[in-house]
Amino acid sequence: MNTEQAKQLSESALDRLMTALEQGQSAMLKQYLAVMSRFRRYSWGNVLLIYSQRPEATHVGGYHFWLTLGRHVRKGEKGIVILAPMVGRKRDADDEQMEENEKTRVFGFKACHVWDVTQTDGADLPEFATVTGDPRDYLNRLVEFVGGQKIALEYDAGIAPAKGMSSGGKITLLPDLPPAEHLAVLAHEVAHEMLHRGERRTQTTHTVRETEAEAVAFVVASAIGLDVNTASSDYVQLHGGDKATLAESLAVIQQTAAAILQAIEPVETATAKPQLN
Repeated sequence: MNTEQAKQLSESALDRLMTALEQGQSAMLKQYLAVMSRFRRYSWGNVLLIYSQRPEATHVGGYHFWLTLGRHVRKGEKGIVILAPMVGRKRDADDEQMEENEKTRVFGFKACHVWDVTQTDGADLPEFATVTGDPRDYLNRLVEFVGGQKIALEYDAGIAPAKGMSSGGKITLLPDLPPAEHLAVLAHEVAHEMLHRGERRTQTTHTVRETEAEAVAFVVASAIGLDVNTASSDYVQLHGGDKATLAESLAVIQQTAAAILQAIEPVETATAKPQLN
């Protein structure tokens, strides 16, 4: 694949991604956001309590909360103890206008129980869209490309619920990702390594960085025949990106995607592998 072919592939893929962003949130993303927004946010103290009792917990809720989502806590499951505020109204006895000065206040805290989603059964929770298909040998060649750029690649279940992380010279992925998703997530993190280290990181926002990285992953995954469905457009919108955000970064996205695509082409058709600056 030469530079012009890679550019044409990039342009075609990015046109499709722009169209998807123009159409707004997919039905899958809307459903996902609707349910995720119902998961309670806990204080830092309760987060520590949850972690100390069940470090692998991802989504927790009370007994009746799970019932509203069509799930139930399995019999015999041990609850996770957290502290819930006791709220009531308190009057100022020295104030003549007691009715008007009643205020809602926290009187103290009581222990209550929540359960992680893994302790429940019932209706499936909506899942974020994922990339599917067979990456064939492209995945192995992408891993080789990462190593050739002197970027360490590690796998650690502790990064969940994130699927991948880039930390300047090191990429960490969630173990046991399906092959297609493995390639797409790795391409996303490689894009971060190529685009968002050093001075350029301070010149871009979180939204721009995530839009660029996911657009690169979309181009690479699409070019090798994977089914990206709504995964990339959903991800971009989840991080606040849109068509305008994408349009501002087209040049760097195309350049980065082309470099990766040329590097992972089979040996008999590949040109010299580009190096990171």
